[in-house]
Amino acid sequence: MAEYRLLIHPAAAAEAESVHAWYAERNLSAAAQFLANLDIAIGRILDSPHRWPRVFGDYRRFILPKFPFSVVYRTVGNEIEVIAIAHHRRRPRYWVGRH
Repeated sequence: MAEYRLLIHPAAAAEAESVHAWYAERNLSAAAQFLANLDIAIGRILDSPHRWPRVFGDYRRFILPKFPFSVVYRTVGNEIEVIAIAHHRRRPRYWVGRH
C-alpha cells in the first residue's frame, strides 16, 4: 500500500472552517459531527484515493455522510490534494482550476 502525503488547499481549509462555524452557531453537536465526518473522509481517501469516483478530469469526490458536502481532491504522484469542501447545491465545479 502506497503512502500518500496530504495537502489541503488554503481555500478548502477556509471552506471547512466556515462550514464548521456555520454549524457551531446553530448546533454544537452538528458542528462536532461535521468535523468527525470530515476526519473520517480524509482517512478513507488516504487509505484508498482511487476508490472514489471522478467528477471532473482528475478530480474525485468523497460525499460526507449526513451533510450536503463533498471532499473534492486529486492525486498527483504520492500527494493527495484536497481542493474543496464543496456544498452540493452551490456553484458546481467552482473549484476547477485551484492548484
